[in-house]
Amino acid sequence: MAEVLKHVGKLKNGRKVVVAFRTVPGEPENCIVVATESLDADQHDTLINLVESNAGQSVNDLADAMARTQLPDGRIMLEAFHAQGKMVKYATNEVVMIPNSQTSIPLNELNQATAEADGISVEDLAVKPKGETTTQTTTAAPVVEEAPQDGVLSDEDLAKSYRSQADRLSKEAAQLRRQAEELVPTKKKSKSAESA
Repeated sequence: MAEVLKHVGKLKNGRKVVVAFRTVPGEPENCIVVATESLDADQHDTLINLVESNAGQSVNDLADAMARTQLPDGRIMLEAFHAQGKMVKYATNEVVMIPNSQTSIPLNELNQATAEADGISVEDLAVKPKGETTTQTTTAAPVVEEAPQDGVLSDEDLAKSYRSQADRLSKEAAQLRRQAEELVPTKKKSKSAESA
């Protein structure tokens, strides 16, 4: 059986896309995608590597991983794609997910099946803005600042962005550590084992 790959799809017109957000808050019938043909070679390769990575496959919305991934030029992928207009909203019924070469499913049907399996509504699949809670364990949608008109961030803006990312990553690391401890608690070395 072919390997299953999340986040990969195509539009009804055949254009290949990567789905960043499977639903949009307040608009569960819409999603946000990146058309892979709209990217330059470096951006395309970085995005595809992310999709295929454990980090990309372990998240429900790829945007969570995009918010932690740097492009070759040092910019954060999610923020850069947003600023460049690469993130485009489409109706979920216009996107067909292709997890492998033998399977395809419309995104709206996938979202409905996922929501039913989780016992929630499709609206609850959307990543919530900061301060709101959701029944699903996804990270909040990153706050993406609009790039200044000249496209250049000041040192102050860049530092603010780095601090925000560091805080988000620190919280996520703590949550992952708690989950790991719940699965398999860390075994402490005994004194007799150390002296042997």
